[in-house]
Amino acid sequence: MSLILNIDTAAKIGSVCLSKDGQPLQTLVNDQQKDHAATMVPFVQEIMRTQGVTPAQLDAIAVSAGPGSYTGLRVGVATAKGLCYAWNKPLIAISTLQMMAQGLYMQLKDNAAFYCPMLDARRMEVYTAIYNADLSTVIAPQALILTPDAFAAQLDHQKTYFFGDGSGKWQILLNGHQNALFVPYEMSAAHLSLLSNAAFDRQDFADVAYFSPFYLKPFHSTPKK
Repeated sequence: MSLILNIDTAAKIGSVCLSKDGQPLQTLVNDQQKDHAATMVPFVQEIMRTQGVTPAQLDAIAVSAGPGSYTGLRVGVATAKGLCYAWNKPLIAISTLQMMAQGLYMQLKDNAAFYCPMLDARRMEVYTAIYNADLSTVIAPQALILTPDAFAAQLDHQKTYFFGDGSGKWQILLNGHQNALFVPYEMSAAHLSLLSNAAFDRQDFADVAYFSPFYLKPFHSTPKK
């Protein structure tokens, strides 16, 4: 049995989901990235009030831990760590890309395919990975500069779903392949539920004091003139 608060702010859409034993109970969504910092804590308060849950009843806090937007990840991780400190709860950190693969698999239930989430990392670069239907890693998370033959080995042998806000530029670059399927996908903290429940069962917790997001590449900012 587990009651887990799940938080995702890795991309444009931010959300909070309360789940019980891996099943979402309620999810609140904000689609304005600049407002994530202002909405996450009120979302937590509203969900817990609506569901009649107290901090003492929670078993853990889970967060979509990257890769993704640098600012968004900092907001989500800081919110999750703050709640863990305040309520003395364990922290569960889940790869954003694995969360996305879980979410799309829940929609399609295609056991014969690979799942390739893509988050835009600007220009022709994406944060990506490939998972099978069991959510096992086929290609590890990475920051990848796209080329027309980037996934040739996988596509020659396996139907693969490409999705996420970085998949559009890959679809144009690829220019068609019988095993490449491009499908719509919307980020949601609800897609953390099964993964965070499994992590809780394994007692797979992150160090609240020292954990930082999975950025995958260093942050670079343009100096102000």
